[in-house]
Amino acid sequence: MIRILIADDQPMIRSGVRVILESQPDLTVVGVAANGREAIERCRALRPDVVLMDVRMPELDGLAATRELLGAGEPAPRVLMLTTFDIDDYVYEALRAGASGFLLKDSEPEELMRAVRVVARSESLLAPTITRRLIENFLDSRPPEPASSPALDSLTDREREVLRHMAMGMSNAEIAKALFIAEQTTKTHVSRILNKLGLRDRVHAVVFGYENGLVTPGRR
Repeated sequence: MIRILIADDQPMIRSGVRVILESQPDLTVVGVAANGREAIERCRALRPDVVLMDVRMPELDGLAATRELLGAGEPAPRVLMLTTFDIDDYVYEALRAGASGFLLKDSEPEELMRAVRVVARSESLLAPTITRRLIENFLDSRPPEPASSPALDSLTDREREVLRHMAMGMSNAEIAKALFIAEQTTKTHVSRILNKLGLRDRVHAVVFGYENGLVTPGRR
């Protein structure tokens, strides 16, 4: 059973999403919240597996709530951002804060249920290529100063090469083909990279790659 908390300031959204999710035998809504502060408090009390977090809420928005919830140094749920915008500065910042992806509020019920299950499996909702396009659109208008995290020094040359390909939105199979290695070997490298860099999933590997200059927007 996947335990879910819904955080949205609109009662109709909360009710509608709850009805959709609880129509499934493997999904249950353990609580709701009308703002980011309530979301944090109820997450700590109810310990859901997944939080559906609205980007824009009063008192404390979804971005700040996600950052606080996932940066507390304690077991945290997976966060799936809800937004009315397909390209939104807040979404990029939410991914940086540790969210596992985002979903449009006008998505079909089947997409919502699939998204919750994907995130609950500790996977990222967005395909890396979609995430890459989102980040490129954001960085094209507001390019950051390239940085280089000291954490990169913990990677071997091969791991750094794999990370670069991950950041370009390539799948394990594509990376294996490009680097002439077995797909299982690629999976092992990916797992080690995520562990060494403290990244939650491949979405955050894409973000990390861009922020640390491994990939330049618009170029491979």
